[in-house]
Amino acid sequence: MSMDKVIGGSVAAPSIKIIAIDAFERDITLRLPFRFGAATLEKAPQAFLRVRVEDEQGKTAIGGAAEMMVPKWFDKDTALTPAQNVDQLRASIRTAAAASLEASRPTTLFAAARVNEMETVRRLPGNPLAAGFGPSLIARAALDAFCRLAGISFFDAVCRNLIGIGGHMLPGDIDANAASAVLASLRPESSISARHTIGLLDPITEGDIVRPVDDGLPENLEAVIARYGNRWFKIKLSGAIDADLDRLTRIATVLDRLPDYQVTVDGNEQFAAAEQLGALLAQIEAMPRLARLRAAIAFIEQPFSRAITMETPLGGLAAQLPFLIDESDDGDGAFARARGLGYTGVSSKTCKGIYRSLLKAIRIRTATVPGPFLSGEDLTCQAGLAVQQDLALVSLLGLSHVERNGHHYVAGMQGAPEAEKTRFAEAHPGLYERGPDGPRLSIRDGRIAIGSLGAVGYASGALPDFEAMEPLS
Repeated sequence: MSMDKVIGGSVAAPSIKIIAIDAFERDITLRLPFRFGAATLEKAPQAFLRVRVEDEQGKTAIGGAAEMMVPKWFDKDTALTPAQNVDQLRASIRTAAAASLEASRPTTLFAAARVNEMETVRRLPGNPLAAGFGPSLIARAALDAFCRLAGISFFDAVCRNLIGIGGHMLPGDIDANAASAVLASLRPESSISARHTIGLLDPITEGDIVRPVDDGLPENLEAVIARYGNRWFKIKLSGAIDADLDRLTRIATVLDRLPDYQVTVDGNEQFAAAEQLGALLAQIEAMPRLARLRAAIAFIEQPFSRAITMETPLGGLAAQLPFLIDESDDGDGAFARARGLGYTGVSSKTCKGIYRSLLKAIRIRTATVPGPFLSGEDLTCQAGLAVQQDLALVSLLGLSHVERNGHHYVAGMQGAPEAEKTRFAEAHPGLYERGPDGPRLSIRDGRIAIGSLGAVGYASGALPDFEAMEPLS
């Protein structure tokens, strides 16, 4: 079946209509506590969406998407409890679903996603990151359904621009022809380097372990390197200079045993001013024990709170290292504003929207000034749809490494029936290895094999057992 529509000799993206949306969740408990910034994550529900789309001939198909509802990242307001944070994300899903189903006319996937995001943010004012969570899931699930209906892969859909990036929903700073040319030039790789997250509570050596999990998986940095062979790492900072220097020194002692390595450093909004971060960097420069680690830093991520980032020029810090925005990237114009402050990098996260990531890639590849870059960051993506769809996206964007931490903090596919685990393991034999808790992300020599993500659908290959889940709370 061809989903292409030829108009005047050119191919236009087909129109679809979302006709049903069902939302579910599963509780996830982490095997190790994950501390980032001022928050410690020990458990959280994972949201699942099932979306049915219909084409202009009346044919339908379903698709899926999944994402952890992580508290204290989308909204760090200390007045809100973790449970209230999760309820914000549930509200985003419900609001986005209602707005999406109100649409009366078929349209392209891109236009539908853009309208849905804008309408959901309008209905849930105050925090566009949290409001955008639901639209991002709907967009992914709708794309999965479309690809299944068309019998094509995610890579085909994007490179042929069957998603419909163009038209009146395209931001004014992007040329439609240039956008299509960039999409046509994208090529997925067969593997990608996994950048291992070193959380603030993560043991560095076996001697740091206080309460062993003893589940056969690595519990400290040394064991992670021995098991997975990582050469890329992401180090979380606390903003407390003495504590950060001590931890960086202990991390460097382990990493310096490797013949080569690279790191990114995540401030997670913990630095109150550029001077505070500058003081830390000055002390790092002055410590011979940190010389190799300092030389290995690829960039620093989101050092300041989103409340002050856009009012805090990097000044001389930008000449020392590249800087990237993550939490402050809450809308189309955020990166442009950040560029004026000295930032050159911006994150790709499926929870912010796959089309926003594609638009960032288009802007960067068509930029007249060299220097801007895109990086793949994790939000504890779990085995199954969440990690598969994010890996497919960052691979197609041309990224050579991506932060991956879901496999380290959660073992297998929690809450999934055995039949579901088997379906995903058989659909992606190179991506996963078998474990007692089901498929686990397979990392060998620091790399993830992702060739199977070219399956029909949005990197799905299989769908979860939705009927075995709880409806969205």
